[in-house]
Formats: sequence, structure tokens, C-alpha cells
Amino acid sequence: MEEIPAIPKITWIFLFVILYWAYCIFWGIRGAQHARNASDYFLAGRQLPFWVFICAATATSFSGWTFIGHPALIYTDGFPYAYASFYAILIPFTGVLFLKRQWLLGRHFGFITPGEMLAYYFRSNLLRLLVVVVALFFSVPYLGVQLRASGFLFNVLTNGVVGIEFGMWVLSIVVVSYVASGGLRTVAFVGILQVLLLTVGIVMIGLVTLYFIGGWGPLLAGLAAITQTDTVLTPAGYSHYVAIPGVIQFVSDDRLAVGGPWTAMMILTSLFALMGIQSSPAFSMWAFANKNPAAFAPQQVWVSSLVIGFILMVFTAIQGIGGHFLGADHIFMLEHGELAKPVMTENLGSLDIMMTPGKQDVLVPQLINLVGDMLPWLVGLLAVCALAAMESTASCYMATAGGMLTRDVFKHFLLPNADGNVQKFVGRISVVIVVILALLVATTSTEALALLGNLAVAYGLQMWPALIAVCYWPFLTRQGVTLGLLAGLVTVTLTDSVGVDWFGITAWGRSPLTIDAAAWGIVCNFGIAILVSLVTQDDGDRKLEFHRLLQERASLPAEKHRLVPLAWIVTLLWFFFAIGPGAVLGNVLFGNPKNPASWLLGIPSIWIWQILWWALGVALMWFLAYYLEMSKAPRPLPATGEEPKTQ
Repeated sequence: MEEIPAIPKITWIFLFVILYWAYCIFWGIRGAQHARNASDYFLAGRQLPFWVFICAATATSFSGWTFIGHPALIYTDGFPYAYASFYAILIPFTGVLFLKRQWLLGRHFGFITPGEMLAYYFRSNLLRLLVVVVALFFSVPYLGVQLRASGFLFNVLTNGVVGIEFGMWVLSIVVVSYVASGGLRTVAFVGILQVLLLTVGIVMIGLVTLYFIGGWGPLLAGLAAITQTDTVLTPAGYSHYVAIPGVIQFVSDDRLAVGGPWTAMMILTSLFALMGIQSSPAFSMWAFANKNPAAFAPQQVWVSSLVIGFILMVFTAIQGIGGHFLGADHIFMLEHGELAKPVMTENLGSLDIMMTPGKQDVLVPQLINLVGDMLPWLVGLLAVCALAAMESTASCYMATAGGMLTRDVFKHFLLPNADGNVQKFVGRISVVIVVILALLVATTSTEALALLGNLAVAYGLQMWPALIAVCYWPFLTRQGVTLGLLAGLVTVTLTDSVGVDWFGITAWGRSPLTIDAAAWGIVCNFGIAILVSLVTQDDGDRKLEFHRLLQERASLPAEKHRLVPLAWIVTLLWFFFAIGPGAVLGNVLFGNPKNPASWLLGIPSIWIWQILWWALGVALMWFLAYYLEMSKAPRPLPATGEEPKTQ
């Protein structure tokens, strides 16, 4: 009897992709059937169920950046960059501050887009347009990152059979088809599968990495060895893989920093940038679409901070560091051949590829490829996990950016009487326009995925003053918020670029003083907003309508007011020690980085410090979201209808 030939890896990849797309297209059709009016299409009728929102919001927050870009930069920059894993806490931290209050306002006034909310609150059509600009500045580069990553992934996994640009465009056509058809409802229900694939994929790739290394012991042995031969040292003489290079460095460009760019200030301000994800206009629409705000707290505390945080702290770190011991790092192989398992050599083709700037994103696809001969079906499954991670974020920003273009530009300025069918049609066309812009960006992108995405989230962070004004602080005026937002966007653009050239002389580079562009932007933004608000006035009585509602429905119970100072203290202490200047203590507290024999449990001090403060961060999120009720369901509030009062 003849032996049945094994199904090749590439066949498994296409099979799993087809099954995944069939699921997506099914929900695209279902979403189109349910989209009877504009609210149904753009906000899923404000009826997203509890678990659907939890899955969709998590899938949107953690994307192809998390799946591919994050381990790749841990590979190149070590555990100082791994502090970025705290975005599992910092992203939903923004949600704790704003989502519940925006849900109340959206349900009460019937807002569909954040532009409608801010235009009504400030009586400003300019702010309405600026929100659309922020949405596009956020969505287009962020989408471009995800779409290019998908083409890059399939190019590597199919050994070049699928070209990067070709794969990127084909994958984009499919995701556009189901997003444009079903709107936000489709995005949400597809997100259920996407978040499962995202988490399963990261864990499985981490286990694959650990398996080929030989287990936990060889991983720690390799980590100890690489710190002894590392030639990139911090000012204190520690390996850049296991120590933060100080609190701050006074350089004009973060690439000039000694021992790498990830000083404590760079870590802190980069995580500020990532807080821009849930303050972006897209997440305001998630808040408006949710049926019950009771879903906010479990998503923020248990799913994002606890589950995703644990996965990033452990399995993503294993992927990034483990790549050095599997053949990607030719220096390590030459100096510690007895600890290296050169299983990636054949796949990479050249041992130098990982050392080339911007090429580190090949790491995760090559880790997936390791099981190609042994378990080809697993390559297909993990390929779909990566694809789902990329599309989870891409689909949301397609849908929400299309909605804002339709409602805040087309309907408000061009055709105010447009009915639901016209709005849905324009919304679908807008999705296509946004994706074409993103593809143009993706076609010309050359930087590492995580660094490209940083510009987008830095733009999203610039929404903070406007959201703080609406949700907490009526002192901020229309003029202050508008000028502050403009200044913030300009500042981010200037300080995230490769440098500003004046008469042939570079005035500054990217992230000067090792401070992320998002922080430079938000400082200018807030500063101008406050200063201008001091000398301007607007309609205070009308604004109090918002704040009276929030005071009645979302304020802290009287018996817990005494805990407000404690909340400020513990939050600031956590920021200072977990991801701020105090994090430098983590370099040495649990062992000398130069002496692996002194490491507690054989683990670098910096890794133990990160895990410890991650656990404390989960406790902090529970305290804010649940005990202080910042994300618990408010007292009952009836809806007043679909259309906002501005119309």
C-alpha cells in the first residue's frame, strides 16, 4: 500500500487562510443584513453584547505590532525595550479614565462619532474636522503597518512565492470586503475569533521557541552568556540586553544614546504614546457602540492587564531573546556555539539578516517556519493567528475612520439630509479610500513595524486634553483645546521624524533627549490648552450640561471620596517605579547584571522587576476600575434616540 504524501506547508497556509476568510465574510454578510440604518452600520445599533465588546476591544488594542514587531525589538534591544509590554496595562488605563464617561454621553445625546461629541460640547466645527484629521493621522499609518506586515509575513512563510506588495494588496481586498459590507458589527464579531487566535498564536510561538532552545535552563544559560560578550554597553558597563541605560541621556537623537535608546524617560514617554490607542477617535466609537458599560472593567483588568500582560511578559520575551540562541545571531553562534541551536540558519539564508536595521521583523515568521517540516499544519495555523492579529486592528480603524469621514465631513458639511442608505454607501466608499491611503504608506515604509506604529499612537494621545475637558474639566475652552491640539500634532510630527534640517545642519533628530515624540506633543498640547483657556471664555452653562450628567451618573460615591488622594499617590508611585525613573533600580535589585551567578533564580534582575510591577499594575487597575468604580456600570440611564442634539 502506497504511503500518502504529506500535505506541504504552503497548502496548509492557504487552507487555514481560506477557512478564516470564510468566517470573516460570513460575518460581513450578517452585518450587512443587520445594518438597517446609520447607527446600525457605524455603531452596531449601540447593542454590542458583553463578551463581544471584551473580545473586540482587546483584539483592536493588540495587533500585528504585538505579534511581530514587539518580539523583534526585544531581540535587538533586549529587556529595556521589553518594558513596552506594560502597554497591556497602559492601553486600558486610558479606557478606565474615559470609556465609561463617553458611553454615558453617547447614550444620552445620541452621538455616533467623537467629532459630533466635541463639536456639540465646544460649539466648534473646526474641532469636528480636527478629530477627523487625528483619526486619519492615526488610522492611515497604523493601517499601513498592519497591511505591510501581513504581506511580509506571507512572503516569508511561503518562501517568496507570495510577494510582499502582492500579498499586502490581496489581503487588503478581503478585509475591505467584509468591513465595508457589515460595518462595526462585523468588526466586533470577527474580533471574537481574532483575539483567540492572537493569544493562542503568541503562546504557541513562545513554546516553539522554548522547545527548539531546549527548555528553560538552556534559555537562561544563553541569556547569561550573551550578557558577558555583549559589546553594546550602558554607561554603567552593563549589557544593553539586561539593563536600562540610565534615566535620561542628553542627546539630540535617540539613536545616539549610549547603550541603546531605552532610558527610563524613553520607556515612560513611549508608553504614554501607547496610551493613545484607547484615546484615539476609534475607541470613542467603541464606547458609543457598547450595549452595557459593565464590559469595560473586565476587559481592562482581567483580559488586557492580566491575561495579555502575562503572555507578553513571558512568551513574547522568550520569542525575542530566544532568537539569539537559534541561529539568528551570528556573533553568539561564533562565541557560544555550544549553547546555540542553529536551526534558523537555513531559513534565514544569511546570518547577517537579523543585524540589518528594519529587518528584525523577520524573526517571528522564521520562528513559525521552524515547525514547517515537523508539523506543517501548525505553520498554517500560526500564519492565520498572525494574520488575525494584523486584521483585528486594521478592520476597526477602517470602519471607524470611514464612519467619521461620512458623518463629520460628508453628512455635516455636504449633504445634511442624507438618509441611512446614503450614509452607509458613503461609509463603504470611505473605507476603501482610507485603505488605499494606508496601502500607499505601506508600500513606501522601510522602518521596523513597532517604530512606524509609534507615530500613529502619538497622534492618538493628542486627544487627551479634549477628552479631559469633556469628561472632567470644564475649565478648558474651545480656543485652548483647538490650538493645543494643532500644536500637539505639529510637535509630534517634528520630533518623530529623522531630524529637522536647517541649511544643511540637523537641528534635532527622532525623540530628542530620549523622550518620545508623544510626550513632546502632549506637553505642548496641554501647555497651550491651559494658557489659552486662562484668557478665553466659552459657553460655560452649556458645557455644564455634560458635567452635571456625569456628576449624577458617573461620580465616585460619597463614602469613597476619601480614597481619591490615595488613588493619586499609588498611581504616581506605580508610574515612577514600574515604567519611570525608578525603574533603573530594577537593573540591580535582584542581581548584578555583570554577574549571572548573582541573579535570583538565574533570571536577570530587570525581568523579575518587570514581572513584579506587572502584577502590582494589575492590582492598581482593579483598584481604579472596580473599587473606585471608574469602569463599573453607572446608575441606569435611558437612551434619548439615535441622533445627537446637534442635528
